[in-house]
Amino acid sequence: MGFTEKQEALVKESWKVMKQNIPEHSLRFFTLILEMAPAVKNMFPFLKDSDEIPQNNLKLKAHALIVFKMTCNSAIQLREKGQVVLRDVPLKHLGSVHLEKGVVDFHFEVVKEALLGTIKEAVGESWSDEMGGAWGEAYDQLAATIKTQMEEEVAQPQLSSN
Repeated sequence: MGFTEKQEALVKESWKVMKQNIPEHSLRFFTLILEMAPAVKNMFPFLKDSDEIPQNNLKLKAHALIVFKMTCNSAIQLREKGQVVLRDVPLKHLGSVHLEKGVVDFHFEVVKEALLGTIKEAVGESWSDEMGGAWGEAYDQLAATIKTQMEEEVAQPQLSSN
């Protein structure tokens, strides 16, 4: 059946609410990530040398915004094209960056839970299981695309060495 028009609308509607306070939602997003998986702190250069989540860290806000936007854009692509495609040059390198940082499936799940928790808090009473499912599906497809890039990155050196 694919990603429905209603799912896309739920993501877009909640994204409008999220955009109203990106700094607060970014901070909450990273707080949830570190509560669930404290060891990942060292994967983020902007958190490495800090004992707490910096309130006014522009890189933290920018990174959270990228995750939020990419997931929202994934929902739109799923509705329009039936798949997530990372076309832009910076996005094409996501696989190698995640591989370099040692990201594994567990990390993708932590980010997903933090994302859904942040959205749920942001939209309050507007939250529904259906909204969570829509964001979850969009994120899962984005994560699958990044994981495929990671697999391709691992396979490339093997191909060139034969």
